[in-house]
Amino acid sequence: MVMDFSAALPTFVITLREGVEAALVVGIVLACLQKSQRSYLNPWVYLGILAGLLGSALIGVSLNWTLNRLTLTHADFAPVLEPLLKSGLCLTAIGMLSWMLIWMTQQARSLKTEIEGSLIATLQKEGRSVGWGVFTLVLIAVLREGFETVLFIFTNLQQGAAGSVGAIAGLLAATGIGFGLFKFGVKINIRRFFQVMGIFLLLIVSGLVVSVCKNMDAAVLAWEHIATTPTRLCFAQDSCLLGPQLWDTSHFLSDHQFPGLILKALFGYRDHIYLVQALSYGIFVLTVGRLYLRSLQPQPKPQIRPTVYQSDS
Repeated sequence: MVMDFSAALPTFVITLREGVEAALVVGIVLACLQKSQRSYLNPWVYLGILAGLLGSALIGVSLNWTLNRLTLTHADFAPVLEPLLKSGLCLTAIGMLSWMLIWMTQQARSLKTEIEGSLIATLQKEGRSVGWGVFTLVLIAVLREGFETVLFIFTNLQQGAAGSVGAIAGLLAATGIGFGLFKFGVKINIRRFFQVMGIFLLLIVSGLVVSVCKNMDAAVLAWEHIATTPTRLCFAQDSCLLGPQLWDTSHFLSDHQFPGLILKALFGYRDHIYLVQALSYGIFVLTVGRLYLRSLQPQPKPQIRPTVYQSDS
């Protein structure tokens, strides 16, 4: 039970953060419709939410089908293709989640204004185009967050059912927060919430960097074994690209058992770490972490210089 819960933690954190972002957009849209006495358009909002969730699930099914198809079609190269595909998914997830972390933090101050502006422009249309405009606005918000979540789940296929459990729990928690904020007037420090979740997200994504290194190394090692002509790409029996091993803590803090499993889920801990993995992890944390902390700083207000009038005399 502890192991399953630990494996579900990173997916829960990702889904919770993404879900709260989507809930904020939906809540702002519903509040604007109520304020403008257009609540009869609420069904278009709910349809947008449903379509976004179904679209995210469809993306997940398509990814699963594509991965299975590729490995079955090229069974001889499956040991190479599987880690390469995982590396590609990990790199895509790292790029999208890092961009979302920094961009969303920078745009959070003007999020409400931008959504209200887009909605006001939509409400000025006529006929059914108004409903379709509201539907599209909500659909894009939900689908964007859902796609990032699905992509992260596929980078952690080894979690099995635990990843799905974490995603469902995160979605339910995000829904509860959304209802609490907009339906029952619960006061939550949203800015502090996203700051804390952002730190967790940064560390979780940093763990994906370690996974990319491991998968790339596994692909090269597998190719070395199936290649008809020796390529001499590997210089060690257990590592081709990762360099020397820095530590082995599996005998007292295994990443397959509690509490090492929680450290792995939330902070990217591994009981076997090689030089390239450690360097990649450190560079990513320092680079993206610095950009994230900079995005948290308040933007300086532009100074307005007083106009100096010169007399004609």
